Amino acid sequence: MNAPVLVLNANFEPVNVCNTRRAIGLILSGKADMVMNGRGYHPDRKRIASAAICHPAGANDPSPAPADQTDRREVFRRDNFTCQYCGRHTGDLTVDHVLPKHLGGEHIWTNVVAACPGCNHRKGGRQLGEVHMNLLHIPMQPPASAYYIFGRHLEENTEWEQLLRVGKRGNFFHFLQEK
Repeated sequence: MNAPVLVLNANFEPVNVCNTRRAIGLILSGKADMVMNGRGYHPDRKRIASAAICHPAGANDPSPAPADQTDRREVFRRDNFTCQYCGRHTGDLTVDHVLPKHLGGEHIWTNVVAACPGCNHRKGGRQLGEVHMNLLHIPMQPPASAYYIFGRHLEENTEWEQLLRVGKRGNFFHFLQEK
């Protein structure tokens, strides 16, 4: 009952991921219709699989955008859980301000990167040039695409990939005809 379910808006754009229990509640209350489940396309409401995809009935909802809030988890995800100074892939990361806050640096997407504790300690509260360090990638705000926002669920739910791509084009009916 806790398996992920992709929720689509009236334009068939992905807007959320909820659990199976919530999806069944939406379907039974008439607030959503099942578009597809893990076995294919089934309009029968009694057959909902863990990878079911629901379509909320009603008004068009706006497409989701990544949070403007710059939090640790999203910084690590954007940087692929890799230190942006040495390239070490680790789960033990910290957030580093490229231009330290005490020197006027802000806590915004273009000024924060994932760093391993060793590199963060080496850099300290100094600028990159002072410690002769370079960034592997220039920090940017993550994309607002559905593929980026919901892509972390694709490994377990491969059938969502087409829908995440369709969300960009908004041509879900063409996608259904191809099946």
